[in-house]
Amino acid sequence: MTTPADTFTAAETRTAPGAPLLRAATRHSGHRCVVLCLASTAATAANLFLPFALGRALDLVLADPEGARATRWVLYCTALVLLLAVLDAGETVLGATTTARVTAWLRLRLVGHVLSAGPRAVGRFGPGDLVARLVGNAAQAGTAPATAAALLAALAAPAGAIVALWLVDPRLAAVFLCGAPVLMLLLRALTRDSSRCAARYQEAQSLIADGLAEAIGGFRTIAAGGTAGRETARILRPLSDLSREGHLMWRVQGRAAARAVTVAPLLQIGVLAVAGVLLVHHRLSVGDLLAASRYTVLATGVGVLVGQLSALVRARTAARRLAEVLAVPPMSYGTLPLSWGQGELELRGVTVRRGGRPVLDGIDLTVPGGGTLAVVGRSGSGKSVLAAVAGRLADPDDGEVRLDGVPLNALSRDALREAVGHAFERPALLGETIADTIALGVRAASVGRVRNAARTARADSFVRRLPRGYATRCTDAPLSGGEVQRLGLARAFAHGGRLLILDDALSSLDTVTEDHIAEALFRPSPGSTRLVIAHRASTAARADRVAWLDGGRVRALGPHTELWRVPEYRALFGAGEAVRGASGTPGAAGPEEAEGDDPGATGPGRKGGPS
Repeated sequence: MTTPADTFTAAETRTAPGAPLLRAATRHSGHRCVVLCLASTAATAANLFLPFALGRALDLVLADPEGARATRWVLYCTALVLLLAVLDAGETVLGATTTARVTAWLRLRLVGHVLSAGPRAVGRFGPGDLVARLVGNAAQAGTAPATAAALLAALAAPAGAIVALWLVDPRLAAVFLCGAPVLMLLLRALTRDSSRCAARYQEAQSLIADGLAEAIGGFRTIAAGGTAGRETARILRPLSDLSREGHLMWRVQGRAAARAVTVAPLLQIGVLAVAGVLLVHHRLSVGDLLAASRYTVLATGVGVLVGQLSALVRARTAARRLAEVLAVPPMSYGTLPLSWGQGELELRGVTVRRGGRPVLDGIDLTVPGGGTLAVVGRSGSGKSVLAAVAGRLADPDDGEVRLDGVPLNALSRDALREAVGHAFERPALLGETIADTIALGVRAASVGRVRNAARTARADSFVRRLPRGYATRCTDAPLSGGEVQRLGLARAFAHGGRLLILDDALSSLDTVTEDHIAEALFRPSPGSTRLVIAHRASTAARADRVAWLDGGRVRALGPHTELWRVPEYRALFGAGEAVRGASGTPGAAGPEEAEGDDPGATGPGRKGGPS
């Protein structure tokens, strides 16, 4: 759960993208990071003390090979080596567990935020890009706390080695410091260039993931059109960019390492040359020379720093991409309960824009409590957007939606979701079993309500034929598109509520099943209002009134029988629907309606589609 200390504003995210998120992630595993930092620091201290101990032991052995002091210092060196092995193993385990915990926390937070933001997040980034950020970028960003903790010790090692060189002899440290600025410039250039490469590399990954998600969603269309090769080429088109940026990243790191490897030996040779001269003039002992050589290696050990900095740069770049998702504002809720009423729905001046273009333009609409409104229109007229706004799956840019006089954005989350039920064209079967997916809601429906709802949706018969009936796992149930839609309808019926919204939720049903469900759906029910996105004349004919959307506006509002006189209205349903639409009763089905349950999510020959 996110605590107030873990939150950050959109303004903070814009000024320092990703930094607040990484700070929150570090706080989340703060005690582990502290322990890891202490372990790394202890290992660094042991590494810094070891050259001194080796030099001291060497001097004592040369002076008195069998002396007690020489033996004692040799044992000290042995103990330091063993301690370093233990600390190294502890760092490895602690670093891996810290990274795993932080990655899990980032993914949990990101998923929760995407679900809170709703369609806004998916509309801005796309499902494939979101998955790439959730899986790949979260794993990369999760390494930041452990890497930063280890980086402090990695920086302390060369700094401590320079101090140790100064203690051995100030002239040795002075020689080394002459070349130190070159190493700093190399590390700075590495950080800058790696950051650019990592950002472009991760963007290319997201493009591939987004294209793959689109292809998986439309695999039937790709197979039917025989365009698998073309789609494969389209999805993998960013692969060349991915390869180029990956190779560039390796070249950047390789150049930095090569330059560092060139500079480091020169510094080591310079320090050792001066130490040799001092040894000849008896200013240093043999042990001091050994210690100086070891400290020079530690001071020039930029290879570790290159690896740590590269990992930290990739983590910060990934965190910026996660912060972009978290910057999408979540849907906020009020605190009001729903007052007593019959489910009257009001849309007052509702306008919704997408990409600067109005999808709904000043919609004024009232559905009396207990009534039924069918919404019809051509594809792209805004039907599904209106359904989303009416049930507050999305908020209008202008205007207001009220239920029994209470603005939807003033209702608490539980009050809103208990009052409004939804059924979709492509319902998601969430939950372990069939019973779970029907019962899914703010408050799980009872077993009795689940069975009654399934019977109303004409799902009970095929559910009972499944291997374990209602206890069958959703992943093990072989279901057609129409059967999936009936389960979605059953879920909506099971939770009831004052407002039931069906967004083309009957499109994959055969004619007989649709007639049975429509009979129950459109039966007068005081206290339960229904808004139905309709693509069939027979569905519109059963509603009390029909709202005809055209270009985001209500072109006409009235009973189906009156609107049927308008040729353009009749043209919405096609010739196959004319027989049923003219009489307003289910009876003679046109050629479009005799195909039975569609094995996919939408049936062949259907008119219109989700807008």
